[in-house]
Amino acid sequence: MIQSLLVANRGEIACRVFRTCRELGISTVAVHSDADASALHVREADAAVRLPGAAPADTYLRGDLIVKAALAAGADAVHPGYGFLSENAEFARAVLDAGLVWIGPPPSAIEAMASKTRAKELMGLAPLAEVTEADLPVLVKAAAGGGGRGMRIVRSLSALAGELEAARSEAASAFGDGEVFLEPYIERGRHVEVQVLADAHGTVWALGTRDCSLQRRHQKVIEESPAPGLAPSLVETLHESAVSAARAVGYRGAGTVEFLVSPDGRAHFLEMNTRLQVEHPVTEAVFGLDLVALQLRVAEGAALPEAAPRASGHAVEARLYAEDPSKGWTPQTGVLHALEVPGAAPGLRVDTGYGAGDSIGVHYDPMIAKVIAWAPTRHEAVRRLAHALRRARVHGPVTNRELLVRSLEHPEFTGAQLDTGFYERNLDALTVPGDGERYAAVAAALADAASRGGRFGGWRNVASQPQLKVYGEHEVRYRAGRDGYVVEDVAGLRVVDVTPDRVRLELDGVVRNFGITAHGDQVYVDSPLGTCTLTARPRFADPQDRALPGSLLAPMPGTVVRVGDGLGEGVRVTQGQPLVWLEAMKMEHRIVSPASGILTALHAVPGRQVEVGALLAVVQEEDSAS
Repeated sequence: MIQSLLVANRGEIACRVFRTCRELGISTVAVHSDADASALHVREADAAVRLPGAAPADTYLRGDLIVKAALAAGADAVHPGYGFLSENAEFARAVLDAGLVWIGPPPSAIEAMASKTRAKELMGLAPLAEVTEADLPVLVKAAAGGGGRGMRIVRSLSALAGELEAARSEAASAFGDGEVFLEPYIERGRHVEVQVLADAHGTVWALGTRDCSLQRRHQKVIEESPAPGLAPSLVETLHESAVSAARAVGYRGAGTVEFLVSPDGRAHFLEMNTRLQVEHPVTEAVFGLDLVALQLRVAEGAALPEAAPRASGHAVEARLYAEDPSKGWTPQTGVLHALEVPGAAPGLRVDTGYGAGDSIGVHYDPMIAKVIAWAPTRHEAVRRLAHALRRARVHGPVTNRELLVRSLEHPEFTGAQLDTGFYERNLDALTVPGDGERYAAVAAALADAASRGGRFGGWRNVASQPQLKVYGEHEVRYRAGRDGYVVEDVAGLRVVDVTPDRVRLELDGVVRNFGITAHGDQVYVDSPLGTCTLTARPRFADPQDRALPGSLLAPMPGTVVRVGDGLGEGVRVTQGQPLVWLEAMKMEHRIVSPASGILTALHAVPGRQVEVGALLAVVQEEDSAS
């Protein structure tokens, strides 16, 4: 029997495994990098062991250090979570060789399936050896790992070499393995997967289907179970293929077999993930299971019942990321001041690795939380999740929350018209700023005035110039008088009541409440129209904030991983040419030249850590350089 378990991971998945361990009476051990010394998963564990350093390669990817940590803490089992070393056969073997229980499949099964190239060979498939114009588009994929890292769509032969190199670099950084391969890219396919669970006694369960088609940059955003609209015969084929794949490698524990379903209804094997998936809660909700508890029992040698439980209802999961849509979806860092989802009761679940006051750093994935809703029908589950996300209080770095809500309410999604091109078609429309931000700026300005001058601010009996407050692109002009505030230039708006933390506005005859919370120079406005994060613009610009024309500034804190070949001061560059590659939150981001011209300065050096706004390079445009 397992008495003490170490989770060789961090954040949300570590917290999730610890939750089950507490219910089963198993003590817990966390490992942590220096950046995670005060993280939630560390605070929730019974014991914790430091992994010196911050970068994954120095910490969570060091299997030798993690095995030593387990032995030092007296753990008798190791759960790998997902990502990092979860599909590393050598790590699994090292855990077993140390006399510890491995919560996962046998190393031989990991070796057979963890590499996507070898998995395809096992299934009688083969990646593309050479690519011609007729093969396009193709997909570059990392042979190890997942999460969209090391993955690129290539639509022209001229871009192939560059995308291969970028994918190798990203895969090596994220998984410690730079192997990549090529396969055909199916336009408008559906990403469908089957959860399997196997014991050591010959029983293999196929626990329904999941649809994970809503992906941006190959990162899953919204997942659901069961996958809607599949023909019963196709579901049966998917289940049979998944069980056959598990049996072929002597699988044990929880795993996922992934398929791409073409528009004509044919299933194409993608890979088998020999671990728990991020989206496993939707399967748990539909089947009424705790997959982590079952993983532990299987690892202890228990047998599964011969038949899997029956599914009931529908579940949908949304991944809340710290990323800014107005800045090219770059990952965001900073303090998470509040994370509150209303109605977290039966039918709604929140999995997170952060608590109020925690910092979201640059070294790891930018996912803040997963919000999961269950209901008897798909329509009800989708509605419940959208409502919960819209009313949630998420104060801190900018997030993709508005994208999630709008995606869940989009006619294609509500109508179950799902495919991996959803965001390619709809992203621009889904990210158009709404009127809610304008009203939020009004509420923030009035609350600020009230905080400085009482309930109605400092009113006067004589006419005065309007007060001005600017948040981003929104200028708010208002006057304070005996009867309260009057806002200029906003038709159909009447100010009902103002306090420093709550404003009531009548908009075209409908009164709405706006809650206002300030943290430093950030103002968070929560209302039925959504939540807005605003930053007050100073009346006078700071001269130090001015940058030379053509300056390339770091859009996020990160590490310079490489600089374009042959670049240096005086070199001519072209518009759109990649100059610098930054790694932040386990992904690479290319910084390109804003114009054609001369590189007059290059401050980026591989290996150097940079803060947001750091000057990386300066390009003088050709017209001004001549």
